[in-house]
Amino acid sequence: MDFANRGRREGLGRVEALLAAGQVRLRPILMTTSAMIFGMLPLAIGLGEGAEQQAPMGRAIIGGVMTSTLLTLVVVPVIFSYLDALEQRLKPRRAGGAVLAAQPQDKAGP
Repeated sequence: MDFANRGRREGLGRVEALLAAGQVRLRPILMTTSAMIFGMLPLAIGLGEGAEQQAPMGRAIIGGVMTSTLLTLVVVPVIFSYLDALEQRLKPRRAGGAVLAAQPQDKAGP
């Protein structure tokens, strides 16, 4: 989300910033995920004596890495998009309230 926030500060729209961030971060995320999955695969398969005790841990790690990758690439950008849209809708209200509060109040004279 840091890349998307930078893009927003540089003047990109919400969708453009998310797409640019996705293009920059997709490859490192997928490379890290695949390295972790392939590294845990021998543990998850459970070959050899006593390996059946550690196989569930390997499967859990692989499932967690796959789930977190899905969350990182799909769910987090969608939530960011919704929250950013909500912030854009509420921003004029906050600015309007600040202007009204800054104006002096008319006081009725004695």
